Amino acid sequence: MAVLHQIRRNFHYRDRFTFVRLYKQYVRPHLEFASQAWSPWLAGDREVLEKVQKKAVGMVSGLKGKSYEERCAELGLETLETRRIKQDMSLVHKLISNGGGEELFTTAGGHDGVRTRRAAAANGLSAPFARTDIRKYSFAVRTVEHWNSLPEGARTANSQQSFKELLKNIKM
Repeated sequence: MAVLHQIRRNFHYRDRFTFVRLYKQYVRPHLEFASQAWSPWLAGDREVLEKVQKKAVGMVSGLKGKSYEERCAELGLETLETRRIKQDMSLVHKLISNGGGEELFTTAGGHDGVRTRRAAAANGLSAPFARTDIRKYSFAVRTVEHWNSLPEGARTANSQQSFKELLKNIKM
């Protein structure tokens, strides 16, 4: 909020183009820093983060009388929750395609570890048992459901760049 207030204090006329660039460059990195490691699971914590973006889009000139979702759509922004999910999916794809996901994920077919990208795509991933909230909301457990809900074409993308392009078109 402090960075957002500095922008408001120093820029009196906030047109869409300038404000979105300022927001993306100076505010959003604070809200998304290391989100794969600390992604909030409590609704109150998620609301606190989303409140910053709600305040930010409310500061843009010419968007009065519109809902938060309409303002975000008009500015080309996604909710922070959606961005966190997409960043998680991007990291899962990177781990699986580079062979580094064996310690974190198992395929739904019953094999230990993800041996190939094709096996992970065809069978999906299975969530490990999680007894505590810390484990239940950790990266390896919380991402399995979202990964399995992706279309197979996205899961089997050949490169990270093509995966990100496909992910842009998927509604999370």
